[in-house]
Amino acid sequence: MTHFNQKDINEMHHLYKINLINSCSGYKSANLIGTKSSEGITNVAIFSSVTHIGSAPAILGFFLRPNTVTRNTYDNIRETGYYSINHVHENILMEAHHTSAKYDKTISEFDKTMLEEDYKGNYLVPFVKDAPVQIAMKYIEEYPIKVNNTILVIGEIQDLYLADNLLEPDGFIDLSKANVASINGLDGYTIPKLKTRLAYQRPKI
Repeated sequence: MTHFNQKDINEMHHLYKINLINSCSGYKSANLIGTKSSEGITNVAIFSSVTHIGSAPAILGFFLRPNTVTRNTYDNIRETGYYSINHVHENILMEAHHTSAKYDKTISEFDKTMLEEDYKGNYLVPFVKDAPVQIAMKYIEEYPIKVNNTILVIGEIQDLYLADNLLEPDGFIDLSKANVASINGLDGYTIPKLKTRLAYQRPKI
């Protein structure tokens, strides 16, 4: 096996290290987070750090890089208290990835891609049209990660919208039916397929 020790990692070329460490944790979710500023300017950005925190209450978290530069997603969430999480699917990979480009906060990524805004209920924040899973989120709290100055943002699910035929009788969402993408590292996209589901395990007697 190829082996890197801590000294090897610390002395690596910056971009090589970023690629290596971002991909060693495994496949990650690919989500577009939609927000709107208090001035009414929409924003959509791709994130690979959305994760389940708990089911009661129904909360999800995601990590933000250090706020040493403008973070439109974070600023908008703090201003309005709401955001949407939208699953990336196979048909929008290129457009979704382009939202990682750093546009000025006066420019909406919706205007620079083929992604379309979608609005549901009384929410002022945009969802991504045709995303097979769309989640309305309310900001709850955040935690600073001191070791690298990132932020864990935690929100509570307010409404959950699912494309037809994804929901199984027991509540399981079969994302493979919608060709939902996942991310390997920073820029590697894959379309996983469900292999099997296994029963809840108990200790062997």
